[in-house]
Amino acid sequence: MSITWSDFEKIDIRVGTILEVNEFPKAKKPAYQLLIDFGELGLKRSSAQITFFYNREALVGRQIIAVVNFPPKQIANFISECLVLGVYTEEKNVVLLQPDQPVANGWKIG
Repeated sequence: MSITWSDFEKIDIRVGTILEVNEFPKAKKPAYQLLIDFGELGLKRSSAQITFFYNREALVGRQIIAVVNFPPKQIANFISECLVLGVYTEEKNVVLLQPDQPVANGWKIG
């Protein structure tokens, strides 16, 4: 299915830095609860199924790319406010997308 340029422009994709990572034992699939700094957009929380390749300590301070304009979504007892983006392996594990150079939090992807 094709989309138009105006469809793409509706998606707000930004760079953020992970500030905090917590275990999420109530999630159906293994996941972390993340607190992410998006600069001028503020702090947002996300549930991310990224436990296969990443431990909590390695994630703190890492820049990621996320969709920030989805409505909040309740996952178990947690409200997820953005969708962290990654690539699925054949085994459905997630490899995070990230900028290859440090950039300011909140900068828009386009």
